[in-house]
Amino acid sequence: MVSLTCPNVYWGGEEVSVQAAREANDNVADAQSRYPDRIRWFASLPWEYPQRAVEELERSCAKGAVGVMVLANVAGRSLTDPMFAPIWQAIDDRKLPVLVHPTDPPGVDLMDMSKFDLSWSVGFMFDTTLAITRMIFEGFFDQYPHLKVIASHGGGTLPYLVGRFEKGDEVELASRRQMKRKPTDYLRHIYYDSITYDLRPLKYLIEVVGHEHVMFGTDWPHWVHDTKGAFANTAALPEAQMNAIRSRNAERVFGF
Repeated sequence: MVSLTCPNVYWGGEEVSVQAAREANDNVADAQSRYPDRIRWFASLPWEYPQRAVEELERSCAKGAVGVMVLANVAGRSLTDPMFAPIWQAIDDRKLPVLVHPTDPPGVDLMDMSKFDLSWSVGFMFDTTLAITRMIFEGFFDQYPHLKVIASHGGGTLPYLVGRFEKGDEVELASRRQMKRKPTDYLRHIYYDSITYDLRPLKYLIEVVGHEHVMFGTDWPHWVHDTKGAFANTAALPEAQMNAIRSRNAERVFGF
């Protein structure tokens, strides 16, 4: 499963962003045509220009895209921003999986995350967590019931906040509540990759959301990829869980 990582195509103005998306998508579509038994891909879209993004989604799906790649914030905008509604509706209509991958969160300089690669180790986790939490509490998955969102890097810190989410929902004013189910229900509705770099958080993720909602990931070819660790950590799981995470869950989600 091939995708274009950050900054994706969120730069350069409308025509540049659209052209970058087209070239990126054409490139991976060509790769799939050359290696049809090895490669599938997520479409990159010029999210800042919704109508053009919907057009590129249609074009990409016609060329073989099996999902969509989006960063956890689009040039500082939340993924639940109303301007993106036409794109989400088009994705929901097609029942496509969406990989949410982090980038630098807004305010990374203000929070002094440039030192020690904190934007990667902390900021990325925060970016994914905030994006998905907004989706949960804003009732996003009720609005778009066919979405199959995949939260990168084991969901950031989402599994470890389950108790706080449930307590927050318990004390929320009824007039402000937008979601129809409990936060844990939504955590078990979405999907996650297995990139945790350590077996212990992977096991905890499985405990919270179920192994049926975790899929194999490596983060390759980022310099922080963990291909060996991904195989080793999944090999340490019970065989049924390992097989589900390494292939069967993805086959079900992507319809292979």
